Amino acid sequence: MMTARAELYLHVYAPALTSDDGRPLAAVEGMERAIPGLQLAWRLSDAGRPIALPQRAAWLARSAADGEFGLLCNGNESYPVTMGGRRGSAISSPGGEPLLTVHANLPQDEPIVAAAVDMLENVAEGVRARWGVVAPGPVRLVIAAQTGPKSRGPERPPHGLPMLKLPWNIRSPTVPQYLGWINYWSAAAAEAIGFPEPSRDAELLARARRTASGGWVVSLTDAPLDLDKPVHLEALKQAYERFPQIGGRAET
Repeated sequence: MMTARAELYLHVYAPALTSDDGRPLAAVEGMERAIPGLQLAWRLSDAGRPIALPQRAAWLARSAADGEFGLLCNGNESYPVTMGGRRGSAISSPGGEPLLTVHANLPQDEPIVAAAVDMLENVAEGVRARWGVVAPGPVRLVIAAQTGPKSRGPERPPHGLPMLKLPWNIRSPTVPQYLGWINYWSAAAAEAIGFPEPSRDAELLARARRTASGGWVVSLTDAPLDLDKPVHLEALKQAYERFPQIGGRAET
């Protein structure tokens, strides 16, 4: 019996695209720079098959005119990497502002894990993101379980983690909605949550680096976050305790 391949998920949240916006290409090229040998030069058909894109920049520009960009892939169905951008409406977004969500799925193997910090930084800076994360698949499921309130299902999130507000109930688009394994905080997002405070954030700063735009990339743990490991779960809990603004929890 074959086991499912472990995956890493990237989600980056940025201001909505405008006409003649070059940020989708910047994001894609940033991903390629981070991962040696990666080429996102195919689109996916409705049947999920790769179709070569010899004029990728023009295709992205046409796609971005609708406020998002189509799903790209590396053309390798045995080792799939995908990346795209979705438009979030104002009514469903924090602060009532439309946004662009850049998302990518990648195998969670040694080369991708080694490149994950660069990958997140390049994509986030390329789209001038407010914030973003890289997280393993099981952590993404936990984040979904944390976000509420819910009309059905458990009343409390798993693992003793805090409940997070639904996106449209968070007042500011600069406030991160949740935490992942690796976190990108723009300068505005870092200011909104009060990071860094050297007397309190020494451990996080040891796994952090400043970006060219003045933001931060911060890893909660050295290895991909695994909530079945007590040390990893405690690191996530401590980060939520340190930053009550995340997920709109500090708002009244």
